[in-house]
Amino acid sequence: MPTSTITHAVIPVAGFGTRMLPLSKSVPKELLPLGNRPAIHYVVEEAIAAGVKHIVLVGHAQKGAIENYFDINAELDNQLRHKGKDELADSLNWLPDDVTVSMIRQGKPLGLGHAVLAARPIIGAHDFAVLLPDVVLDPFTTDMSTDNLAFMLEAFAKDSHSQILVDKVADEDVHKYGIAQLDEASSDANKVDDQKSVNASFKVAGFVEKPSLDDAPSNLAVVGRYVFSNQIFDYLANTTASVGGEIQLTDAIDALINEYGVNVTTMRGDSYDAGDMRSYMQAFIYFAEQQLADAK
Repeated sequence: MPTSTITHAVIPVAGFGTRMLPLSKSVPKELLPLGNRPAIHYVVEEAIAAGVKHIVLVGHAQKGAIENYFDINAELDNQLRHKGKDELADSLNWLPDDVTVSMIRQGKPLGLGHAVLAARPIIGAHDFAVLLPDVVLDPFTTDMSTDNLAFMLEAFAKDSHSQILVDKVADEDVHKYGIAQLDEASSDANKVDDQKSVNASFKVAGFVEKPSLDDAPSNLAVVGRYVFSNQIFDYLANTTASVGGEIQLTDAIDALINEYGVNVTTMRGDSYDAGDMRSYMQAFIYFAEQQLADAK
């Protein structure tokens, strides 16, 4: 069982999902299905398995359906139980009693850093995790109670270094991601598991946003899972907006690296970009096949 002291997580859900249009025009991209469940179901399930007890959704006025998904629909529940479908009713109310899901509005679309900062009134003085809902980790080939996010939380508990999940990407995809610049003093950096069968954590010197292959300091790309010490809020609050008017999370991470040190954790298993149409369709088929196999 997870033993980390971190019990809070932030999931930014305020994006409009333009890469998923027209599917996301009327349905939040986070509620688009992967197999028989919406994508965000797996992200929240991952957080809970790692030991998170309070999940903060950062959204906007049109994303209320996401919060509703995690609430109990009393009328539906009563009808199902009246018809003797107690097992189905129980499956819809799957959140553990000790887990809370809250939503707070971002207000203005000022970037990922601003979205994380928007959660501060609820997170308070707690350290916390951040899970990007576009990224869904494969729950069928890993143990969510010990791998990836759970591993990162345990690593943070040992040395208080913020953790960022990374994974190797093909050379032709390097320009799409934030790429880790490894700390040359970290001997563990040369022990990245090519088979992705274990997690490993080691120091990082910084990140380069969407570099060309020639300028890339490594092929380790940020996946979309973070564990932060509470100090990140102060850096975000003092981060100057970029040219596009957005507050960049990477700028605050750079400041955190310089002051306290940050580690990267190599990912175990596979991940899917549920915010990209091609990857989403591949993920839907994979998740559906796994669930059909389990149902036999």
